[in-house]
Amino acid sequence: MKLVLMGTNDFVVPIFDAVRRDGHKIIAVFTRAPRPVGRHQIMTPSPVHAWAVSHNLPVYTNIHDYNFSPDMVVVVSYGVILRDNVLLSAPCVNIHPSDLPRYRGPSPIRSAIYNGDSKSAVCLMQMTPDLDAGDIYMRREFDIGENDTNADVEKQVSEIGAEMLVKYLQNPSEYVPTHQIGEPTYTRKFTSADEIIDWSRGARAIHNQIRAIGGGRTKINGVDVKILETRIENDELKVLRIQPAGKKPMDWKSFINGLHGAEIKFGE
Repeated sequence: MKLVLMGTNDFVVPIFDAVRRDGHKIIAVFTRAPRPVGRHQIMTPSPVHAWAVSHNLPVYTNIHDYNFSPDMVVVVSYGVILRDNVLLSAPCVNIHPSDLPRYRGPSPIRSAIYNGDSKSAVCLMQMTPDLDAGDIYMRREFDIGENDTNADVEKQVSEIGAEMLVKYLQNPSEYVPTHQIGEPTYTRKFTSADEIIDWSRGARAIHNQIRAIGGGRTKINGVDVKILETRIENDELKVLRIQPAGKKPMDWKSFINGLHGAEIKFGE
């Protein structure tokens, strides 16, 4: 099958590579343009871009360059609104990492973790002009552990999504699309403001915030820190790893030793 692939993020790469290894002809890969990264603002291609180059696949970073007639377009975490020139060129399918219609939009995995969900799903769906509103071909439910981070869940989604997509592409006509059922909810992009810990929210809410976003910022005894890893024990928040401003990450015990017995004050 002749395919155009569209995607950007790390967790997309194993999904696309499974399709490549299954023998499909990939005629184009669309991804976001390289962006400045790090202190020196070095222009860096997306993970999907780097993967495509490593396999000598043609890469495009501007959706306006689309002028193809594939058998199918596959979209996973691309981050670009598709117009009729793409949607009408071939059947378009999308892997979306939520139990649609719950968590439509840009951050379904982070939103599920942030809200403390213990289950979610991967949906292989038909793409339409409306955001994540298409009919569903396949759905696979999975568990979210109470300590799973965004990276942990992305790895699950990669494995499940790759399996689903390879199976679907073997015989697309076998799968009958079904309408999404229920009232949709929508996600937003998380920002640096979401990293700030509000200590009045409670232990479990803060734990979910830290594992969803990849850390929470606060002050401890007047020191700006980023809390990197926590656990819930006996309904209390236990800090495991921390990174004081300007220093390398360290375990909680090492940080406490540096306070020389001073009373610990969170948020101050």
